[in-house]
Amino acid sequence: MFMGKIEKPIIDYDKIASQESFKKLSKKKNSFLWTMTVIFLALYMLLPILTSYTTILDQKAFGDITWVWIYSAGLFLMTWGLAHFYVAKANKFDKEAKAIIDEYEGGR
Repeated sequence: MFMGKIEKPIIDYDKIASQESFKKLSKKKNSFLWTMTVIFLALYMLLPILTSYTTILDQKAFGDITWVWIYSAGLFLMTWGLAHFYVAKANKFDKEAKAIIDEYEGGR
């Protein structure tokens, strides 16, 4: 049974953070996340605003179904769509992050 100490590689996080490729990825990721957040919150906050201060969504769309139901269903679909879009983008970001780690490990 091995009882010795296992050496962990020392990672210079400051060096990784100073890499131009890391800065580009960080900027791209932050831009994507802020854009997604603003779109998501704006569309969600629009529902209570439209229902509280206007009557635009009170109009009938199909039979007895009003536009508020269609808007609400659209929000549900939007949430699923944004989640799938986020996962696809996150997978691309993960590949770029792996390349940055490989770049760091190759330049040590």
